[in-house]
Amino acid sequence: MDSYLGEKVFTKHSKNGLQIYVVPKKDYNKIFAMYSTHYGSIDSDFIMPDTGEHLKVPEGIAHFLEHKMFEMEYGNVFDKFAELGASSNAFTNYTNTTYLFSATSYFKENLELLLEYVETPYFTEPSVEKEKGIIAQELRMYEDEPQWQVLLNLLKCLYHEHPVRIDIGGTVESIQKIDVDTLYKCYNTFYHPSNMIFFVIGCIDPDDVFELVERNQSSKSMIPQGDIERIYPTEPLDIKKSAHTANLDVVEPLFLMGFKDTDVGYNGQRLLEKEIITGILLETILGKSSKLYERLYEEGLIDDRFSFSYEGQKDYGFCTIGGETRDPEKLHCELKESISQSIQKGIDPEDFERVKKKYMGEFIQGFNSLEFIATSFVSYHHKDINIFDYLKVLQGINMEDVTKRLNSFFDFSKHAISSVMPK
Repeated sequence: MDSYLGEKVFTKHSKNGLQIYVVPKKDYNKIFAMYSTHYGSIDSDFIMPDTGEHLKVPEGIAHFLEHKMFEMEYGNVFDKFAELGASSNAFTNYTNTTYLFSATSYFKENLELLLEYVETPYFTEPSVEKEKGIIAQELRMYEDEPQWQVLLNLLKCLYHEHPVRIDIGGTVESIQKIDVDTLYKCYNTFYHPSNMIFFVIGCIDPDDVFELVERNQSSKSMIPQGDIERIYPTEPLDIKKSAHTANLDVVEPLFLMGFKDTDVGYNGQRLLEKEIITGILLETILGKSSKLYERLYEEGLIDDRFSFSYEGQKDYGFCTIGGETRDPEKLHCELKESISQSIQKGIDPEDFERVKKKYMGEFIQGFNSLEFIATSFVSYHHKDINIFDYLKVLQGINMEDVTKRLNSFFDFSKHAISSVMPK
């Protein structure tokens, strides 16, 4: 039982290593389920635990594999979910691949279908070749997507070698190197139950879920595998270059400013603390209730689409700040000046307390959504974080923590900018 939120989490670990979590919510009339593997786009260089074989696979293969998993010998899984009245989807990001559905009926059948298709790889040479064309078209489409290009170009400025600088989908050239054998090797390595989590929340009995999953798993002769050795290139502390400008079909310029986080190398509660502290710091300086936001808005340099975010993982971290602006150069100067002033003057204690309370309120409010709970739980689980520790960690953060982060994170020698200008 979580003492802050009153939520009960029921847990069971299968003999093959699969971790199963259920959060019953009897007041809801639906369930939301996720089957997720700790395998994302940055995991392209690794050693297979079962054979010791060292593999360096084409960029974009995790995303490619996600697409292929929906194909079964009998047809497309989306159609099966639709017949059962469920809405299904999947996504791949830098660090994990997740399959999910939501439904208001046929809970057992939908859960069995989720288990079945994620655990049944079906790759043929004709279907793989066909998929290459589909994904190549998708990648070319994103080449003309300003919001994606401004971010991708920023990451290519911040990082020399780390694969976070590569498009999650890979490149048109890299996906041509994908074949059936490599797909199976990646699947057998990363889709092993001991590298996965099965999470269900909603109007369902935990024992029913455990019984269903255990029955499914016991039919497969799998034992826990050893840790997967993931190999990442050595990333220099400095940035690769300070700026990049692209020209695309936009009405108004797009601008992103980013800082490279060099305080990396750890997971767990320490990473959670850093993530929350950085979020509070960004919100205090740049949020809609800040003096900076108000001034930039009144000057017409930003609009209500101006945003900021922090992405923190074990091996990398970065923040992004920006949006549409009539004058990217001026906005850059204003942001640099305001951040420098914040470093000199420090954070206002009242602003800190207000933002901290806002964070607490938004997190608690998020627990009205099954999707928020499931997505947060699974995402944090892959970082060795228990989402139910969030409020406890948040309450323990003080002004000194945020001030220390302010002085260490905003290092202008480790910042870069990316702009997309009208053609």
